[in-house]
Order: sequence, then C-alpha cells, then structure tokens
Amino acid sequence: MGALHEGHLSLVRRAVEENDLTCVSVFVNPLQFDDPRDLDCYPRDLAGDRALLSEAGCAMVFTGTLEGFFPEAAKPGAIERRDPGPEAEGLEGAFRRGHFAGVATICARLFELVRPRNAYFGEKDFQQCRVVERISRELGYPRIVVCPTSRDPDGLARSSRNLRLNPQERVQALAISRALFSARTAWGEGQRDARRLRGILHEHLENSGIALEYAEVRDPSCWTAGAPTKPLVEARALVAAKVGAVRLIDNLSLSEPGRG
Repeated sequence: MGALHEGHLSLVRRAVEENDLTCVSVFVNPLQFDDPRDLDCYPRDLAGDRALLSEAGCAMVFTGTLEGFFPEAAKPGAIERRDPGPEAEGLEGAFRRGHFAGVATICARLFELVRPRNAYFGEKDFQQCRVVERISRELGYPRIVVCPTSRDPDGLARSSRNLRLNPQERVQALAISRALFSARTAWGEGQRDARRLRGILHEHLENSGIALEYAEVRDPSCWTAGAPTKPLVEARALVAAKVGAVRLIDNLSLSEPGRG
C-alpha cells in the first residue's frame, strides 16, 4: 500500500531475481480499512516509492483509484465483496470486521487485471497470506510466494506504520518482538501447550505500556478461529497491539526457527 520500506523492497528484489518482469501494485485500498481515520492517516509517497522501485529493478508500477478498479464504486455499497474464506476467521478477522473481504476483493481484481505468474507477499501479514493463497487456489493463479518478515536490527518488524511512532513509542513497540521470540525459546525448550505459550506472550506484553488486542498461538497447518486444544506439532504466535495511536501486527513461527 505504499510508503515503501526495506521489507517491501526485499520482496521486489526477490521477484526481480526470479521473474522476467516485475510489476508492483501501489494502492491504498479503501475496502480494507474498517476505520476511516486509519485510512486518512496511512502514509503515502508515490513519487518516493517509484524512485525506490526503479532502483530495485521493478519494470512497472501499477496504481489507480477505487473507481478505476471498480466502475460501480460510484454507487454506495455497489461493490460485491469477495468471501475471504475460513482463513479470515478469528484474530485480524475478529478485530477488523470486513478487512479481509476488502483484501480478497482487491487482490482478486489485481490478479485478474495483471495476470501475474507469481505474486510475492510478506509473512508479517500471516493471516492475509492465508487469505490470498485461497484466492490463488480459486482462480487457478498466480503462485503465491510468501517471504520472511523483514526486521530492523532491534527486532521490530518493518512496517509503513512505524513512521508514525514517536521515539518513546518505538521503544515500547519492541515488546512485541521480544514476546514472540520468548515464545519461540519456550518452544525450543519443549513447550507444546498453546495455552502456556499464549501465557508467555501475555507476560511480556501486558505491562509493556502498549494496548494489547490479541496475543495468540495457532497451528499454521490447520487454521482455526479459536485456540488449538491439543498439543501442537507446529505453531505460530501472532500479536496485534496499539502503540500510541498506531496499530501494529507481528507474528513468528515457533516450530521453524529459520522462519520469520
């Protein structure tokens, strides 16, 4: 959605390495914002984005307006939103009603217009990746390539929203990645109970000065809206919180140490 950072550019460079031509969509999609204030505050810098993409080897920047993608948008409520599927249930789907329907609707339209062979997404938006993978299966294309989360040296997941953090909030936000890596440590020591892993996340986050929305553990091989009840073979920890006025999300594979 623009305001590109190193995390985005790492996706672009990988796409350039693996394909003949790389097209990057830059579009702040109104359909996926449940809070109009968040849409208004979302950082935008198309000129700067174009310069960064050119340096990274991108062949084409694809952008537009909601009315350009959906001519019926001129009539309120006329856009038929795509069902994002069961992967949208719980966590982000619960806290951001309608968000994933907006993601599914615009991604399906982008795929239909651009017809890519491969599409690259960052693992930081883990649940979104699951939704987009469903769209790919339903359309029969493109192949979805999920790339590891890009982090700053201090561990904070890179996000366009980080630009809105003041210095104190930037320090507070580090509690998110610390909690995730602490849960990974517990997994490495043999912990397989989702409830106890969730407790470790909360221990690190509840007194950190941030407003926690959720800190949960899910089985990535079998997405469920609620917490798993059986001992885990695979696990991913996921967190969403507001730091000041800025909402941040992050996640980490517990069972695959090399994954972001």
